[in-house]
Amino acid sequence: MSEPLTLVLPKGRLFDQVQEYFGARGLRFDFADRKLTALDETGTLKIILVKNADLPTYVHHGIAGLGVCGDDVVYESGHEFTHLLPFAFGGTKMALAARKDHVRQEAPGHLTIATKFTKFTRDYFHGLGIPVKIIRLDGSVELAPVLGLAPYIVDLVETGSTLQANGLEVLETLKTIGVNLFANTSYFKLRYQEIGRLVDTLRN
Repeated sequence: MSEPLTLVLPKGRLFDQVQEYFGARGLRFDFADRKLTALDETGTLKIILVKNADLPTYVHHGIAGLGVCGDDVVYESGHEFTHLLPFAFGGTKMALAARKDHVRQEAPGHLTIATKFTKFTRDYFHGLGIPVKIIRLDGSVELAPVLGLAPYIVDLVETGSTLQANGLEVLETLKTIGVNLFANTSYFKLRYQEIGRLVDTLRN
């Protein structure tokens, strides 16, 4: 029997959705005793748990051949992968938000935006010909407009409840973000038959 395919998954909310989805298709796994690696019951997958933002790095360097995470994380990494399968769960939106009482300029010549998605934000607004000053934050970006650090934020929005609780509102949805299974391109070429069978299993 060949070595199991290696798959990295993000810790947190998305992990629970992936575990449920895979389990419903016969690929059941669990992590015991705070371990960060596990085999699924069929021996098809060796699964590694990592921090969400680090996930593309592990796949890019070949530590794992496959990964599941959001488009936003892959984009911010700047790495290129072979995209295999989009999932229906875990989707969200990348949005521009500000205080509800903020007066937005109709033709802004310059935007100051707080975000942890610096690459996406810079590329998006530069693509529109709008210069931006970006303030990187890794914590609660909703505080930036409230405390006067920046009038705008770019962040992932699901229900919008956190924005509302802080007196903010979505001004514009910039991109719909999906969750995908993707592969290190060299790894895919090496084990494309096994990966193809995995994709077929997950597609059903």
